[in-house]
Amino acid sequence: MRAQYEAFPYPERDPADEAKRLITGSPSYPPEMDHWLWGGARDWSRPLRFLAAGGGTGDGLIQLAQMLTSAGRAYEATYLDLSQAARRIAEDRAAQRRLTRINFTTQSILNAAEYGPFDYIDCCGVLHHLPDPQAGFDALAGALAPGGGIGLMVYAPHGRSGVYPLQDAFAALTAGLAPQDRLARAQEVYQAIPEGHPFKRNPHLVDHNTSEAGFYDLLLHSSDRPYRISELLAALDRAGLELAGVPVPAEYDPEPLVGALPDTLGDAEKMQLSEDLRGTIKVHTVYAVKKGARVAPPKGHPEAIPHLRGLDPARLARAIAQKGSINASAGGKDIDIALPKSAAGIVAGVNGRRNLAALRQAAKMDPIAFGAAWGPVETALTGLGMLHYSRVLSA
Repeated sequence: MRAQYEAFPYPERDPADEAKRLITGSPSYPPEMDHWLWGGARDWSRPLRFLAAGGGTGDGLIQLAQMLTSAGRAYEATYLDLSQAARRIAEDRAAQRRLTRINFTTQSILNAAEYGPFDYIDCCGVLHHLPDPQAGFDALAGALAPGGGIGLMVYAPHGRSGVYPLQDAFAALTAGLAPQDRLARAQEVYQAIPEGHPFKRNPHLVDHNTSEAGFYDLLLHSSDRPYRISELLAALDRAGLELAGVPVPAEYDPEPLVGALPDTLGDAEKMQLSEDLRGTIKVHTVYAVKKGARVAPPKGHPEAIPHLRGLDPARLARAIAQKGSINASAGGKDIDIALPKSAAGIVAGVNGRRNLAALRQAAKMDPIAFGAAWGPVETALTGLGMLHYSRVLSA
């Protein structure tokens, strides 16, 4: 596996692109982290000590370091990865952005505790590649500081339909070849695969078309196991961790598909039911904390400050006022969400600084009217990962 990442650092990144864009996503987006891990109440005047565990070419590391730097927040970052080629790219990307508070180390994430403890750990696309993934979960848990949290991503099986038969076939065909030769042989054979193969019919997979590194990581990886959401929750539990939240809760809500659910189903069973019914989830991205440390987001609290992600408040307010609904997509399904037109004025006032009490006062609504208008907006947008709360000004 080390030979793979030396030959094909993943994901493929050009440090020169840092002048043109910042790659963002979940996890490791500060308002989202605060919402799910710290109940919106983290004091961002305290430096954040964070780890990019298996940092690869640096996406999560660069995103978080740049966003904290841009917000004037102090931090100390540590990068761990076994691939020197990937590390060089991550270092070059950081240099392009003049991000200097990062300690780069070529090391296994299994040794993370030696460099901690950490307030936050980013670990994306790593644990499912380890010979013993549970050892990785345990190592991350052991590197957490009290009150710390983890943002991690692992592969899921249903949205990656067709991947694993091809991995097995290409492994048999290319055994003993050098990485470049393995890639050439697999790409040649791939062209002969029938269009009806489950992989070619899967619209959710694109890496094989974007770069050589993407093709190799997707279809030639030597160690790759997916997790159903119930399996992921069990792995967290064994490591002494618990789920704090997911970036897009709507993906794990089966009720829009089936209606009312039996009272006997627990939260984990509901999430698994949604994954099985949707069949489109190709990765699970979650936030986790040590058992007993979960803090619920301050939904509806008068002092909670709403932050919109990827939405312009004025444009969203106009859509609500005109149509009384918004269009969105979650879990591979397009949905139309009805929202009270009376919420338009409230939404227009969201600026990442006003709390709900101030928004209610500006809208000149009594608490009942405000709750009736804002409640559906809060439910819809937090479910789609487009609304997060803080109780102090967030990064």
